Amino acid sequence: MSHGKVITLVTVLFFLFLQGSSSFADHTEHKLVIQVSTDDLRAQQTALTNIVNIQKYYGIDNIKIELIAFGPGYRMLTPQSTLASRIASLAMQEVTFTACMNTLISVKEKTGFMPKLIEGVTTTKAGVVRIIELQEHGYSYVKY
Repeated sequence: MSHGKVITLVTVLFFLFLQGSSSFADHTEHKLVIQVSTDDLRAQQTALTNIVNIQKYYGIDNIKIELIAFGPGYRMLTPQSTLASRIASLAMQEVTFTACMNTLISVKEKTGFMPKLIEGVTTTKAGVVRIIELQEHGYSYVKY
């Protein structure tokens, strides 16, 4: 192979590499799992505000977000929460809200009543296990 053909081949490969890397960047889907395990209203509000900001930055179609609440944080996912309308609105914008069944069962054992959740909130057997599984599937992790 002549010197000119090698340079042409290298140039073509370089441009193909650039084209491939830019199309990868354009179609990258971001994934985020957010842990809320506190009953601190300010922390819960901050989590929801950050969800909105992240969706604005990446675009709703370019990020998957799941908020998992357990321990005292589960209360934010109940109809009595002052955040219930914000959560319902974000759920309509492709945000998944998940409550830990271990927490809900513990509350039922203490109070005699299973906590009611906001319509559309999903459950998982163990919140921490769900976080582990999502991280194993490429989700970034933020805790409040």
